[in-house]
Amino acid sequence: MNWFGRRSGRDASRPVLARGGAGAAMHGAWPVSYEAQVRDAYLGNAIAQRAVRVVAEGVASAPVVGDARAVALATARSAGQDLLETAAAHLLLHGNAYIQMIADGAGGVGELYALRPERVTVEADAGGWPVAYRYRVGAATTRIAAEDAAGRPQLIHVRAFHPTDDHYGLGCMNAAAGAVAIHNAAARWNKALLDNAARPSGALVHDPGDGGVLSPDQFARLRAEMDDAFAGAANAGRPMLLDGGLKWQAMSLTPADMDFVGLKAQAAREIALAFGVPPMLLGLPGDNTYANYREANRALWRQAIVPMGERILGGVRQALAPWLGGVALAIDLDGIPALSEDRERLWARVAAADFLSVDEKRAMVGMAANERRETDDGQ
Repeated sequence: MNWFGRRSGRDASRPVLARGGAGAAMHGAWPVSYEAQVRDAYLGNAIAQRAVRVVAEGVASAPVVGDARAVALATARSAGQDLLETAAAHLLLHGNAYIQMIADGAGGVGELYALRPERVTVEADAGGWPVAYRYRVGAATTRIAAEDAAGRPQLIHVRAFHPTDDHYGLGCMNAAAGAVAIHNAAARWNKALLDNAARPSGALVHDPGDGGVLSPDQFARLRAEMDDAFAGAANAGRPMLLDGGLKWQAMSLTPADMDFVGLKAQAAREIALAFGVPPMLLGLPGDNTYANYREANRALWRQAIVPMGERILGGVRQALAPWLGGVALAIDLDGIPALSEDRERLWARVAAADFLSVDEKRAMVGMAANERRETDDGQ
């Protein structure tokens, strides 16, 4: 088997591929680079980080079944890295997961290691098909050929769908960037409000009665005294002593001005939506999409965790086939507690189907057919 089919005689029939869109870049007021988006979303936003961790840790905790050697490679830790969790996080954030197949020194695969996706660049041939991957760390660059001399893959590229790019996938952070920016801005607003005695600001009005105005030195001294003696959480509620014709005029915010509270909650729900996590599971108020927590958890596994895990394991399974022969590798749906009710309903329907044979029923629930046993006393 040849991974990209270059030795199969299909070169003339393969379409030409090309790099399309701007990758992780975006236009507008949001961050445009992957590193900046990671800082704002995963490192600086609790909702986005928790959403990613819920899906990635769920993929890592899902039971994996198949050939023992393939399961061991997919579930082993390499240099402390959990392969499935790391690959799932990379797919969510960047849209690409690159898994290097490290040789064991005896002509086989010794371990699998997920590379940081922002460091990897696809090297394509004249037709646009990948022939190698360049992994850059600082000034050092490592070239990893797509295949070895025997035509076996050396790197697994699992990518999310990108409608305008043939080489790179599209992560969820692009869609969540606007909501993350709004949520972070609302958090900074609340922090600034707390620093300013946790109430709307006011104005010092100078009214000496004779129409005089403050000199620049007086104005600067008054501002410095306000910052030192009255601003900040430590000075909350401290009474003011005013002289020289000064009076305090409080400024309240209208309900429309205070709408940023609801805006922040809506932004949090949009962030959860972008990463495929029901807002209810993140403790966000005002979300009544699911009747209860159990249904939301089942939807998370069915719509986010299981498809993500199957996508990664499918790439690993296909890449390991030339090395280990035909291998089986998949998530064991029967071993997921959140999906136990679905399994129970399936068993009940199958058991009530009297028109099916025993072997047909066993096949429908994923079990092998019964071995035929002789019942004659003489056999």
